Amino acid sequence: MISDSRRTVLLTGATGNWGRATLRAFRQRPELVVRAFAMPTPADRDVLDEFRDMTNLQIAWGDLTRYDDVLAAITGVGVVLHVGAVVSPHADENPALARRVNIGSMQNIIRAVRAQRDPGSVAVVGIGSVAETGDRQEPVHWGRVGDPLRVSQFDEYGQTKVIAERLLVDSGLPRWAWLRQTGIFHAGMLEIRDPIMTHSPFAGVMEWVSAEDSARLLVGVSSPNVPDEFWGGIYNIGGGEDWRLTNWQLQTAMGAAMGVFDIRRWYDRNWFALQNFHGQWYTDSDNLQELVPFRQDSFTESLARAIAAAPASVRSAGKVPPWIVKNLVLRPLTRKPRGTMAAVRARDADEVAAHYGSRQAFQAIGGWDTFMPPTPSRTRTFLEHGYDESKPRSEWSALDYVEAAAFRGGDLLSQPTTGDVTTPLAWRCALGHVFAGSARLILTGGHWCPDCTRDASTYERQAQDNLFLRQVVSPEINDQSLRAEARDLIAQKVIPLPDSAR
Repeated sequence: MISDSRRTVLLTGATGNWGRATLRAFRQRPELVVRAFAMPTPADRDVLDEFRDMTNLQIAWGDLTRYDDVLAAITGVGVVLHVGAVVSPHADENPALARRVNIGSMQNIIRAVRAQRDPGSVAVVGIGSVAETGDRQEPVHWGRVGDPLRVSQFDEYGQTKVIAERLLVDSGLPRWAWLRQTGIFHAGMLEIRDPIMTHSPFAGVMEWVSAEDSARLLVGVSSPNVPDEFWGGIYNIGGGEDWRLTNWQLQTAMGAAMGVFDIRRWYDRNWFALQNFHGQWYTDSDNLQELVPFRQDSFTESLARAIAAAPASVRSAGKVPPWIVKNLVLRPLTRKPRGTMAAVRARDADEVAAHYGSRQAFQAIGGWDTFMPPTPSRTRTFLEHGYDESKPRSEWSALDYVEAAAFRGGDLLSQPTTGDVTTPLAWRCALGHVFAGSARLILTGGHWCPDCTRDASTYERQAQDNLFLRQVVSPEINDQSLRAEARDLIAQKVIPLPDSAR
């Protein structure tokens, strides 16, 4: 690699949609050198050919699952932007590969940074996902960092990101940040033809962000001038108010842009799941914007840009008779493996229950004549986190941790030091699993028992004891009842606690 005195930034996942947008953004920042990490495959070489004239580009060929490749790429850099991952729907088809890449790469990066002469000189930015918090429909469609992690069933990508986040937050590295990325709107979205389309409930919500704004964010956090308070934090990436859409709004907007003014003529209503996807509107996405300003795009502008870049077949989709699209393109798609109709036709009870709640619920969906476009509340709401959030972290003590554990149906097993939020503590969940996690991970990040988080099929059972989780599993619960039950549980846990530990 060429020697350069400028700050060097390692970008993994450089050949994906977000990675390519980020390379284009780095092209405008010659004071930074970007080192693109990519597989030495013909496909990746073709993608990087677009950037062959970039004077501030280096290329590190390698495999994220090979430690030696990662160590060589990290040596000499000041920032690691770890975008690379196996994402859905590819992760759904190859769960073992998703685990090996998404978890193994984070382990390799942490190990490689620790191996540097001065680990504190290397900042690591890990990328998570809105999939970590799973399905969040009205009345709990607003969310923030610290809410329960509840990955949708069969979502291996979301599960791997929960584990990778846990690894980085409690890695002990001096400088890190974790960004939970929301849905990225990019030109290629208009051409997606995969059964995962049917997993998205019309009533679901998402606070989207453009690929270009996401790229500006990554360049921004690579700057030497990023505020110190950014480091050591977990953040939701979101585009803000203009990007808060229901899934139905997104469908109709993209259809109209393609000249399809009644998208219902393309689909049967019951092709789309009622639950078990992911997405939320954020009450805290402005936090990241205030620290590292990156928002420039509106949804309307980005959609127009996507249409302009799309092939003629997409731009003129409205000219094709709807029955052709419905019966020759989309209906067969729903019947492919992972499609909702494939599960219904196969009478796969687990998949049908995941997507619809039950077969009876599927049968009760009805036709378009009874459909009402969803209008979730725009008034922000907040879930309880089970401890006094107004208290500074420097004052957190065993009492705060006991309260948080009780709210989750478990116990604190360690004797912590007041104000130490980074040392892993021992905890026990309601099912008896013992695990480790720092107060920052548990209270701030919303993590709890990794074994229970992994077992998505039993979330309803877990929520019987875990009031924290119950808020999203059983959103019909009355807030006052929840608080009363929480007070009783916490009182039982706090009474035996020695005064010296409070």
